Amino acid sequence: MITIPDIDALPKVMGDDGEFHATDDAVDLSDTPAEAWVALLFFWALGLTVFYQFFTRYVMNDSAAWTEEIARYLLIATVFVGAAIGVAKNNHIQVDFFYRFMPPWLGRAMALLTDVLRIAFLAAAVVLTWQMMNKMGNYKMTIVDLPMNLVYGVCLIGFAAMCVRSVWVMHVHVKRGYSVLERPESTMEDR
Repeated sequence: MITIPDIDALPKVMGDDGEFHATDDAVDLSDTPAEAWVALLFFWALGLTVFYQFFTRYVMNDSAAWTEEIARYLLIATVFVGAAIGVAKNNHIQVDFFYRFMPPWLGRAMALLTDVLRIAFLAAAVVLTWQMMNKMGNYKMTIVDLPMNLVYGVCLIGFAAMCVRSVWVMHVHVKRGYSVLERPESTMEDR
């Protein structure tokens, strides 16, 4: 059975004067993590670089060769730093289907194991990236005369931020006694 809501009970957006009357909530950016600001900075740098590439190619008819390489590296930086935001929000892709059918103690153990394995993987990625940077030495970018370790350094920082955030997520899960895998309706803000 479909119920039709009472039209007078709905919020009124259009006033009697025929004008649109809506107010936005105040924007509060105080709880925005540092990774989000850094990712936003890389994203804007990427946007400006791509715009400059478009401008030089189609308006000036003299494409700047360095823009494609730098845009690629800025995209990598945006992804690796931005991935830390996904870890902090604990909203990466996950399969919680089987947790519905497990006994609660097994679901809790599996969720804890998932947190530990995520931390171990990201810590290993930090170590491996550091080792790769040491082996690369003074290897330069293809077009721009800058060291490739700048790019891999941003990846290292992204992995380290993801690892630190994973430890924090595990701490929250242990403290409250459940994870998003066990209760998919919950979020990291639920405490």
